[in-house]
Parts: sequence; C-alpha cells; structure tokens
Amino acid sequence: MSTTIAITGADGFIGSHLAETLVGSGYRVRAMVQYNSFGSWGWLESLHPEALASIEVVPGDVRDRNSVLSLMTGADMVCHLAALIAIPYSYQAPWSYLETNAGGTLNVLEAARTLGTTRVVCTSTSEVYGSAQFVPISEEHPLQAQSPYSASKIAADKLAESYHLSFDLPVVTLRPFNTYGPRQSMRAVIPTVIAQLAAGRREIALGSLTPTRDFNFVLDTAHAFQSMLEAPLGEVAGHTFNAGSGVEISVSDTVELIAALMDVDVDIRVEDQRLRPERSEVTRLVSDSTAIERAASWKPSHTLAEGLLATIDWFSRPENLRRYKTDQYNV
Repeated sequence: MSTTIAITGADGFIGSHLAETLVGSGYRVRAMVQYNSFGSWGWLESLHPEALASIEVVPGDVRDRNSVLSLMTGADMVCHLAALIAIPYSYQAPWSYLETNAGGTLNVLEAARTLGTTRVVCTSTSEVYGSAQFVPISEEHPLQAQSPYSASKIAADKLAESYHLSFDLPVVTLRPFNTYGPRQSMRAVIPTVIAQLAAGRREIALGSLTPTRDFNFVLDTAHAFQSMLEAPLGEVAGHTFNAGSGVEISVSDTVELIAALMDVDVDIRVEDQRLRPERSEVTRLVSDSTAIERAASWKPSHTLAEGLLATIDWFSRPENLRRYKTDQYNV
C-alpha cells in the first residue's frame, strides 16, 4: 500500500501543485480544502481529471481541531500549508492571521501528537527573516516580525520547534523563498505584472520597485516539500530548511525581464495603496539553501527565465486570465 500524505491548504496555489506532484510520484493524497457553501475545491479543480481522481478531497477548516484530526486520521505524514498569506491584509485583520497561522499549526501539531503521525512538514516563509542583516540568509539569521503576517508565522515556527523539543514530535520546517508560478493570486508581484500585461495593459500599477527577492518556480517548491517527506528522518527532524535559488533580483529588474519575455513595452505607476509601511517593508531577501541540498539533495531545476516563461504561458490563456480581476488591486 502506498504512503498517504495529508495536505492542509491543498486548495491554494502551492498546495494544489504539491498535491499534483505527490500523486504523480505515486503517493496517496488526502487534501483539505477550506469548507465553503459553494462546494469549491479551489485550484484543485484545475487539475487533470486523472490526477484529481487520485486525491481524496476533505472540506474542513484548519482552525477547527476536529477538522484537522479527521483529515490526519489514517495518514502517514502531513504537509501543513494552510495559512493566510497576504501581507497587506494582515495590517487590517491581524487576529485572523494569528488564529489561522499559529492556531492552525497548533491544531496540526496536536493531531500529530495524538495520532503518532510519522512526519510533520510545516510551512514557514522567508518573511520571518525581515530585511536581510547578512546575505545570503541562512537558517541562523535572526527572525524579525516586520508585519503581523510574519509575526504569526514566527509564532507557528516556534510552536513547531517547541513540539519537537517538548514531545519529540518528528517536525520538519520548510522555509520557501518567494514562490511564483501558475495559479498564484495577484497579491504577489509576478502574477500582478504578468496578468496586467496579458490583459493588454501597458501602464501597470505596482508597489515599491527597489526590494530584492529570491524567486522560485512553484514546481521547485513542490519538490522541496517532497524532499522533506523523503529525506532520512534523522537528517531533518527538528530542523528548519530554507528553499531558495540563491539568486537575488529587484522588483524593477523582474518587471523588465517579464516585459522582455512578453515582448512588450511597459510603464510602471507606483501606487501608494500598494506600498507597505516604511519599517514593515522587507528590502532584501536571498537564500542560503546549503542545508537542504546537503540533507535532502534538493536544489531548484528552473532558472528564473524558464519559470517566468511557463507562468506567462499559463496566464496568457484566456480561460486562466479570466479568473483574475486585472483592473483591481488585490490585497
């Protein structure tokens, strides 16, 4: 019998790609999607029918401990991705971020402790580092809560750490840097640029252009999660691993690269509503991913240009582009 992986947040951007990747590798997947009265399964609905037929979809809510316990009962391992992720909205609704990101993680950890789950992979974020104090950023970099979102994720990371140290729970924390690709929402800069250009706009609205980021194609991030499931447990349990390319590029240079790949001219308009508060902006991110390469033999297989071309192709298809409100600011 194949190994069963439970995934929280499977209806989202990265979660749907992870579910698809794991099914393609022969795993059985139990996928939690957030319950809603429309019966929507989020991005899982865009998967090929053959892949979707191999996924057991479980509506629920990571904030509800019984939902989480039900999802994980009978699963061998769990990948916990469910989270509120939009940084600007965390300024407006900080309590919901703490409840979902920290409280949801606590529910996963408690369920794993109750059920004896053999491995728990928790999702962190490079935002927990804040603006780089040194580069490349290793896992030893100080944590800086420069937004309510990052504070909620630091809390979740520390809960995972505490459950390993207190209860010997086999927890692994994966810290992806700036994932992009098909299915991503326009709250992130790359889909914001691509979707606006694909819709025919040549003056696009953005926030700050000077921050640098370490962008990683979503399939590489999905394989980073898979590597955390497959690495020897003794090499990864209790540890945190960055997953990034080690390549740094500014937002403005990213826009220029996208425009060149799409063969269009572009004018950029900076909108105040898209700017973070000055001390909340993370100005520089670039990953040192030595640890994950050593422990799990993972490194990205897509260059930025390769990943962008695949993302441009996806967003340029009318059936995909029509899902996005390209004339509105997506918080």
